[in-house]
Amino acid sequence: MSSLPASAAGAMSGALARLRRLVLIALLGFASGLPLALTGQALQAWLTMRGLDLATIGFLTLVGLPYTFKFLWAPLMDRFEPPGLGRRRGWMLLTQLALAGALALLAGIDPAQEIRLFALVGLSVAFLSASQDVAIDAYRTDLLLPAERGMGASLTTLGYRLAMIVSGGLAFIWVDPVQGGGWSWPEVYRLMALLMLGAAGVTALLLPRLPPREAPSSVARHEVLGFAAVLAAVALGALLTDRAIAPAVAQALQSVWTGGAGLAKKWADLLSLLLGLALTLPLAAWAARRARYETLLGGLGSYFALPAAGAMLVFIVLYKLGDAFAQALLTPFLLQAMHFSSAEVGVVNKVFGLWLSIGGALLGGLLMLRLGLWRALMLFGVAQALSNLGFWWLASHGQGAMGAVLVPAFDWGFVKLAQATPVDGGLLMVIVIENLSGGMGTAAFLAFITGLCNQRYTATHFALLSAFTAVGRVWVGPLAGVLAEAISWPSFFILSLLMALPALIMLVWLRPRIMALEPPRP
Repeated sequence: MSSLPASAAGAMSGALARLRRLVLIALLGFASGLPLALTGQALQAWLTMRGLDLATIGFLTLVGLPYTFKFLWAPLMDRFEPPGLGRRRGWMLLTQLALAGALALLAGIDPAQEIRLFALVGLSVAFLSASQDVAIDAYRTDLLLPAERGMGASLTTLGYRLAMIVSGGLAFIWVDPVQGGGWSWPEVYRLMALLMLGAAGVTALLLPRLPPREAPSSVARHEVLGFAAVLAAVALGALLTDRAIAPAVAQALQSVWTGGAGLAKKWADLLSLLLGLALTLPLAAWAARRARYETLLGGLGSYFALPAAGAMLVFIVLYKLGDAFAQALLTPFLLQAMHFSSAEVGVVNKVFGLWLSIGGALLGGLLMLRLGLWRALMLFGVAQALSNLGFWWLASHGQGAMGAVLVPAFDWGFVKLAQATPVDGGLLMVIVIENLSGGMGTAAFLAFITGLCNQRYTATHFALLSAFTAVGRVWVGPLAGVLAEAISWPSFFILSLLMALPALIMLVWLRPRIMALEPPRP
């Protein structure tokens, strides 16, 4: 008789422990999502309100570069543990404390006066954020039981999206001088620094420790030396680009350029960047081989030994390219070119839009059960490409073409609208279409990545492929910024539609390979 209460108590204890783990995972998802908008759309809004030109804003999207290269230092975080802080948890604590400091430092810099320092600190924020993501992903995998990982992934996504609503949605309302709180962007970034401090407190006080794990010292030594060699190669490439390539390109372009001097400099900067990358990437690969960066070389070697590996990698970069190009300067377009208020952009594009993208992802997941992977990629890819025509229509017709929807005033304490705010009907329509189609495209795309990793590739390949999914989002910014100043906004969004076509053409060619990833239907 006494065993029944004991078993019931054990079951309740297990359920409470499971609930605690899942709640903590959701909080870690929030910590992971908070810095992303602070180096993306929120940063663009700050720069736009400080009067920086579109080309400069476009080049500053490169502060997100660490998201595309995080696989380079992920092996170091896997091999080493900060002493006394615990495996995985120690890296999370250190990156969160450093993020709080970097955000506070960024808040004290005026981008209009110290743009190089601002970009450098922004780059450090992205580096720390990408490093935090590596540690959180690894911690979640090690902490959760296999049966809990599906729910853990869902709660991570929910926390991530809620954080983006705060840093990329509510922040736009807070800075509105009429409708919102009238905050400055530095005040917003200081608040985000405090939130990261709170995340560090949760990590230090509430997260359970993982059991220690011994790593082979020889491999770790090779990885440290390899990573140092890659960093040195990147530094050398950047130095050569700044001191040799950029002056030569500027001089060559000046001799043939017939347009304005300001635009010539921006094209020269863009060409210098591309040539610098063409030099730096092979240099870094050579340094990794010479220094025997084993994890990186082994992962890349095993990946490219697979059939159609290169084509799959190109497709990963291209599938969201048109979407990324249209979104690259969306905040300056809405604030500067369309003259929407920051509160209107925050409510529609950042709050409604993010919830709609979640709905689109859920709808895409349901439709994929009937469509299959290849047909879903094609159908959703066409939909997300055509959704760029909505921005073309908005740029062509301007405000007021479809009336307005009135959002009533509210005051929830942490955010408010001082008075009822009219939301442009055309903007609302375009955001609804774009986020639903983009969410469905993302669902199919992630299913494709997951299918590759689960059935064909190792966990190392997943780190590489997930990093390449961010290439379009980060790298199109400089080109988008220069083109936005050289051509009209309607032409810009037509170009974004054309940039989506190569992926759809590749999708037809890769059909047999992708259909082989689909599980057999009953």
